[in-house]
Amino acid sequence: MKVSDTGSGIAQEHIHRIYDPFFTTKNKPTTGHSGGTGLGLSVTYGIIQEHAGKIRVDSAPGAAPPSPWNFP
Repeated sequence: MKVSDTGSGIAQEHIHRIYDPFFTTKNKPTTGHSGGTGLGLSVTYGIIQEHAGKIRVDSAPGAAPPSPWNFP
């Protein structure tokens, strides 16, 4: 399964922390958007791990290609 979003991509210096609970780079909410809690990818990673799956994120600022999620 591949998952996409409409985000702005993730800087390389943040990739190693994206699954850390409460890690976020969103400083201030914009109109119509929440600021984010930093829990989305952490919870997703935990669920996928519990099912012996794998998740991979390849991203860069301005480019957010689909991320493959593999389940057994």
